[in-house]
Amino acid sequence: MANGWARDGAIQDQIDDTVKDAVLSARARLPIGEGTEYCDDCGEEIPKARREALAGIRTCISCQSIRDRQMRTAGINRRGSKDSQLR
Repeated sequence: MANGWARDGAIQDQIDDTVKDAVLSARARLPIGEGTEYCDDCGEEIPKARREALAGIRTCISCQSIRDRQMRTAGINRRGSKDSQLR
């Protein structure tokens, strides 16, 4: 299927790269090492059930929610504007 200046399969490559980046990002956020009884960010005690469910956890639910929101705002824009493609 012809789609202008892009080669065949370029759209699928963008989709594949986006999925790959999301998987790598999720893996990077997985807790590793020893967990703690107290949150690294605020110092509150992490409930025992959370520590047992997520081995290596180092943050309470509130602080982890804040971190997750901050991560969602950072992203990669794979679609360049036409002006940037002409330069």
